[in-house]
Order: sequence, then structure tokens, then C-alpha cells
Amino acid sequence: MARRKLVYEGKAKILYEGPEPGTFVQYFKDDATAFNAEKKAVIEGKGVLNNRLSEYFMTGLAQIGVPTHFIKRLNMREQLIRQVEIIPLEVIVRNFAAGTMAKRLGLQEGMALPRPIVEFSYKDDALGDPLVPEEYIAAFGWATQQEMDDIVSLALRVNDFLSGTLYGVGIKLVDFKIEIGRVWDNEFPRLIVADEISPDSCRLWDIESGKKLDKDVFRQDLGDLADAYTEVARRLGVLPTNVTHAQTKPTLIN
Repeated sequence: MARRKLVYEGKAKILYEGPEPGTFVQYFKDDATAFNAEKKAVIEGKGVLNNRLSEYFMTGLAQIGVPTHFIKRLNMREQLIRQVEIIPLEVIVRNFAAGTMAKRLGLQEGMALPRPIVEFSYKDDALGDPLVPEEYIAAFGWATQQEMDDIVSLALRVNDFLSGTLYGVGIKLVDFKIEIGRVWDNEFPRLIVADEISPDSCRLWDIESGKKLDKDVFRQDLGDLADAYTEVARRLGVLPTNVTHAQTKPTLIN
């Protein structure tokens, strides 16, 4: 399918004008970033893997009644999605202590939390996506209280699905982040899961060994990121079992 007008380019994806009104084409890049884009590389094949994995998770969510922006995969790197009004929040669900939460609270990484915890951060790279309380969200009009309640409910449903799906293939879902968008039915907004769900947006650990299978591999220089993502895809049946990632070094971006 011929690409149309570029709408937006982010760190890991590009949005193009879709073939019909109310649609976008979402293109997955091979770029990897960490520490608010202070660390960058190009990881060959990463975009292909994330496209396939996000398709897998979004399709699974739709099958259990969780609405998403995903329509269909177009090719190895692109998918057709619904145009949504993105709420300017990252919705983070944590099952185990890791990352910034472990540092903030002095918790041992990997400690099981008493229950899944849902956090909100304000989407702004220049500010480092700071955590924000619900009072801020309501006061600045980013979402209503009812929408926040609905977002938490959606996020916990996504967590149940992802946790169970990944546990079945020997992977622990430590935490993940999603974005939520509004679509309008006449004058009434409806919330749906948007952006992507992939190892870029989740922390995934092998249940038995604790080996990391997510972007922390890149953040912490733990090995080949594409190999880690390929392992997740293989376990989920997204790739044939005989696929092995080509051993090519990332190309650093100056």
C-alpha cells in the first residue's frame, strides 16, 4: 500500500494518513531509545517484531471484549489503526517492583506487589513523563473522574489478559504501560486502548531464570535486543520455532 501524508513521527513509530477518513497507518521503526532518548541505536528487525507482537496482543484483547485502535496488519512493518484522540497520559500497571518504582521506594527489584498498582504519568518527553496524581488530571482537564475510573478498569483487564497469556509461555509480566484514546459515538466519547503493546512497553522476565526479555536488555547492555524480542515472539507462536535472528550489531546513531 502506498504511503500517504506523514502525520507524526515518534521515537519508535511513524503515523501516516490512512486510506480512509478516521484511519492512520502506523509504521514500526527499528530505532531503540532509552533514558529519555539519551541512549539510541538502530536494532535490525525490531520494528518487524513489535508490529507482529502488538498485532497479537491487540487481537487477543479484542477477542475478550477490550476495545483497541487496531484494525489489521498491512505488512511486516505497518498496521492500519483507528484515529483516536489520545489522552495525554501514560497508564502504567505494575505487578512487581522494578525500574523507577523500585528506586523511588527503595524496594528490591522483583518483589511482588500486594496487588497490581496503576499509575499515571504525563506524556511529555521534555519533562521526563512525570508521575501525576488524579487531582492534577482532573484539574487540568486531561480526563474526567469517570474516565479515570474507566481507564483503571481497562488497564486492569489488559493486565489480566497479558499476565495470563505470558505466564502460559513461561514469562512474568513485571509491568507495562499503555495509552488510551477517545473515539466519538455521536456526541459520546468511548475509551479504547491505543499506541502499541510490545516488549518496548512491557517488562518481561523469564519465570525460571529471571532473564530479561524486554527493552531493559538495551538499557542495561544485557545482550542482543532483537534476540530477546524474537524469543518472546517465538514462545507466543508469532514466529516459527526455527527462526533465529541474524547476528548483526546495532548501528549507533550519533
